[in-house]
Amino acid sequence: MQSLLKIPETDKGIPQDLIKKAQCLVVVPSLKSAALGVGGEYGRGFVSCRHGGGWTAPAAVKVEGGSFGFQIGGSETEVVMLVMNEKGMRRLLSNKFTLGADASIAAGPIGRAAEAKTDAAMTAEILSYSRSRGLFAGVSLSGATLREDDSANKDLYGKALTNREILGGKVAPATSAKPFMSALGAL
Repeated sequence: MQSLLKIPETDKGIPQDLIKKAQCLVVVPSLKSAALGVGGEYGRGFVSCRHGGGWTAPAAVKVEGGSFGFQIGGSETEVVMLVMNEKGMRRLLSNKFTLGADASIAAGPIGRAAEAKTDAAMTAEILSYSRSRGLFAGVSLSGATLREDDSANKDLYGKALTNREILGGKVAPATSAKPFMSALGAL
């Protein structure tokens, strides 16, 4: 969240008007990708949704994906997903869904010149961004799954809670989530 706030809306930032229109925000601070013929990606993060004029307590998620073909290498990036509508928000309440199949996803437009009225912003349920080397760019996560992270929710809240319960707005943020909630409030 701090990285998102520190990037000014320049030619390489996430447009503020899209952030303000987003129903939910998913932050995956470290999405690891590796490939040697067969590739995969994995990351853990948190999601919060707008509720009653504020943001819900964060719910834990995992992003997992795989690919085949000629590929070699590895990377680690920060990923931010803006959930732009009610339909996308309902997907987050399920245990697991596939990005690009169950929920439409598009690499988000960047910069001050990017209008929120682009086709991607109007039709995609989720806009995705990645950041490496200090700049955000659109990223394709099509085919990856986004699922609840039950063990992280239990660690954070001290008891078993589903993302549906947390994102419903009836769960108070854990003390350790205060910096995250404070950063959300600044958006």
